[in-house]
Amino acid sequence: MGKLDGKVAVITGATSGMALAGAKLFVDEGAHVFITGRRQDALDQALEEIGRNVTGVRADSADLDDLDRLFDTVRQERGAIDVLWASSGTGAQSKLGEITAEDFDAAFALNARGTLFTVQKALPLLNDGGSIFMTGSNASLRGYPNWSVYAGSKAVLPAYARVWVSELRDRKIRVNVLTPGQVASPMLAEVMDEEMKAQFESVIPRREMGRPEEIASVALFLASSDSSYVNGQELVVDGGTTVI
Repeated sequence: MGKLDGKVAVITGATSGMALAGAKLFVDEGAHVFITGRRQDALDQALEEIGRNVTGVRADSADLDDLDRLFDTVRQERGAIDVLWASSGTGAQSKLGEITAEDFDAAFALNARGTLFTVQKALPLLNDGGSIFMTGSNASLRGYPNWSVYAGSKAVLPAYARVWVSELRDRKIRVNVLTPGQVASPMLAEVMDEEMKAQFESVIPRREMGRPEEIASVALFLASSDSSYVNGQELVVDGGTTVI
């Protein structure tokens, strides 16, 4: 038996990287998974890679109308949700003196605002005893130069989790944050040159970035009953970067 047999999971931003790896693993463990992405071509490619027991919905988590359409689709096709992984995110580096209002608004619109409304709009469909978790970043725990906007937009997520645990306790819904460090992914590759790659790897004890599958295995833990007593926590999965 799979750890998610018969479960329904929604994973936002799952067209690449750790969330795509997680979607594949969830399906292998018995779940039907709904995934989202902003680009139809990337969404189609992800659906082809996953291959079965998956539904794709083109959606931008910063757009409330798109979120309504996502959960309308879930309601019509499956009726309820057991697992919600809010993983949509964006990030770019800027020196403090060069940050623009547009930089700030883009990061907070998706990472902070979009995550909150993803959870809010999922709640009517979420089964009691379900699991919610959000993708954080160890940038909010370690002072990486030039990442202040991204770090700030991710730092709100553990605060959300702590509050929502209290609000949702009568429904026994768990809320956690999965906080990865540097993971080899298309999103990071877009902003990382060789100098930045070397800098990141120099602070990781094993001297290499994480793999998407390593984060996906922790996501499975949070999604399944294996983590039934884990609630309101930030699980840092960064190879030890934040402790040295």
